[in-house]
Amino acid sequence: MRVKSIDISNLRNLTSVQIEPDPCLNCFTGDNGAGKTSILEALAVLSKGRSFRAGQITSLIGPEQPYFQVVSNIESQSGKQHRVGMERRKDRWSARHNGEDVSQLSDLTGLLPYVLLEPGSHTLISGPPEGRRKYLDWGVFHVKHSFLILWRRYSRTLKQRNAALRLSDQDVVESLNPQLIALGEKLHQVREQHADKLAGVLEKTLPVFNKTLDGIGFRYRKGWPGESLEEALGHSIQRDLEKGATGPGPHRADLVLTLDGAPAKERLSRGEQKAMTAAMIMAQAQMICESGDRPVLLLDDLSSELDEAHLTRVLRAGMDLGVQIWLTGTEISPAIMAGGVADGVSCAVFHVEHGVVTRETAKGT
Repeated sequence: MRVKSIDISNLRNLTSVQIEPDPCLNCFTGDNGAGKTSILEALAVLSKGRSFRAGQITSLIGPEQPYFQVVSNIESQSGKQHRVGMERRKDRWSARHNGEDVSQLSDLTGLLPYVLLEPGSHTLISGPPEGRRKYLDWGVFHVKHSFLILWRRYSRTLKQRNAALRLSDQDVVESLNPQLIALGEKLHQVREQHADKLAGVLEKTLPVFNKTLDGIGFRYRKGWPGESLEEALGHSIQRDLEKGATGPGPHRADLVLTLDGAPAKERLSRGEQKAMTAAMIMAQAQMICESGDRPVLLLDDLSSELDEAHLTRVLRAGMDLGVQIWLTGTEISPAIMAGGVADGVSCAVFHVEHGVVTRETAKGT
């Protein structure tokens, strides 16, 4: 997938921005607070319906209007053209695809896949399981398109069971168990298969980013003890009733990352965690590419997190995959300026200042 143009209106300090990006590499430079990250946020919002930054989606609405808009022309790997747009107000959203109303934001997500590497990405290693589940599910969604329906059905059933637990209605809980078990075990199987393939890709990708990370382990933990989810739910019923929430199940799953058998977050330095995160993100990008379409690679302010060598490896990995890259920073990477990284590919440079985006130069083959 490639973004051919994007128009952003009233998103944070981006009052009215029109960008025609390069199909390969795009660099956005400017001072902190100029609006560089907001450009990447606009792409994320158009894909997911929300930003990758913390906070409410309505916080993105700028001062000029009671809503923001993002409209983009994109081209699929097969050459098919799509025009997609989203408007967000405080109390509602609306979206369109090729002139037709969109009822679910997931319809846009499938059209505009992206992977993101930003200063907070290292929490994929050091943070709680929720972040790793989201990372895994984002990859499964783009590789196996039926996954979203399965995930939604499981989440809905889980919500109903938790409501019954809070009411201590054991009859309703038991009536929901068969569906929760069937959906939960299927969800686990899909995730496990994807995690196994991802581990194989990561095994080849990790040495590219850090040759010293020998002994890294990467496995999927399903979220309940023993083989049977039915037995696990049976054993935990009293505890679940006391807590008003379901304990065992794929909603407790995790990607277990280890180094020589110990938790990776306890053994890896901050720099090694960043390198491993970069490897995991690029492994995910590779799997999405192999599924039939290429994601957009968003790299936000990595010069403050990665040294020049690691940033160069990320850029080269993206170029080897043939993905469109959007990179922000206070200045252009020296490797790009020297022509080493971007040698043989086109590159566009944009300057961002007080929410105004100006195309400065371009480098082509």
